[in-house]
Amino acid sequence: MIIEGKTYGKTVSGDRIDRVTVSNSSGLSISAISYGATLISVKTPDRDGNIEEITLGKSDFSGYEDGHPYFGSTVGRVCNRIANGKFSLGGIEYSLPKNNGPNCLHGGPNGFDKMIWDIFPFKEEKKAGVKFSYISADGEEGFPGTLDIMVTYTLTEDSELLFDYEAVCDMATPVNLTNHVYWNLSGPESTDILNHRLKLNCESFLPVNEVMIPTGEIKDVTGTPFDFRKEKTIGSGIDEAGGYDHCFTTSCYKPGEDGLSASENCFPASENEPFAVLSDGETGRKLELFTSQPGVQLYSGNFLNKEPGRLGDYSTHSGLCLETQNFPDSPNQPNFPSSILLPGKNYKHQTMIRFGIVK
Repeated sequence: MIIEGKTYGKTVSGDRIDRVTVSNSSGLSISAISYGATLISVKTPDRDGNIEEITLGKSDFSGYEDGHPYFGSTVGRVCNRIANGKFSLGGIEYSLPKNNGPNCLHGGPNGFDKMIWDIFPFKEEKKAGVKFSYISADGEEGFPGTLDIMVTYTLTEDSELLFDYEAVCDMATPVNLTNHVYWNLSGPESTDILNHRLKLNCESFLPVNEVMIPTGEIKDVTGTPFDFRKEKTIGSGIDEAGGYDHCFTTSCYKPGEDGLSASENCFPASENEPFAVLSDGETGRKLELFTSQPGVQLYSGNFLNKEPGRLGDYSTHSGLCLETQNFPDSPNQPNFPSSILLPGKNYKHQTMIRFGIVK
């Protein structure tokens, strides 16, 4: 394993932004920066050994600071949408900034993706990576309580990338963390993801209303364009679905169990079957994804529109996201797993990606 660190840039106010790059002997590498605990690059070999970038991103730090659609960012305090920017907890109604129509999205306009995190590279036997830490103050973006967070990205010699999330709080607060990396296994400058093939081992999904808030129903995927239990291309049902931006239930979702997303009962993601397999027939690249979270948001890049990237602009469907998380709007949905973290409890979850080649 090789690990390298360097300065990536400076903010307009003069704060230094650090970058760490980790590589294994198979030619797979990841790079992450302290701004937003952001995964800015993943490079992998194709079936012929050609190593290419497979994520969407910016050409330099200014592109990230100027604003972007969460390319590789750690998002929170609560990822996804909270309806009307409001929730009640302990008899108190909390108001959040609305940055997605009537809703609060990904923690608000100044969420974790725009914070400067402390950064700690590490190297161990057959693995290396980077730890990020951040303390979110009581009242930040309207959320109650001080939240102490640790996010770790680990790359192994077995070509596995692990995302570990941990947090503790001093008063009850909603917590739902994820990474918002956009994948394009063809190489993001070459084509869209409509011919990527996806298998989701997910029996149900969450229908949404006109502003993308779950209706509260947990619906069987059978007979819908949301049925990916048999591998199919992203493009085959995307028009019927109206574009994918929906949460699917993983095997970790247990109806009737409360507090899944705020539980101390974390287990290695790899103990589950992969909730998703994404592949590209042209390059032969494949991702197997595992999680200890009850949900995954499939987003097909519907709102990308001339978004400046590394070499040019990204258009609609230039990349897709598979964001492991608790259910959207869970603080307002009593039949969803709770996202409330209590003092004395540990928020602890893991997602793992195994990189490979289609056989």
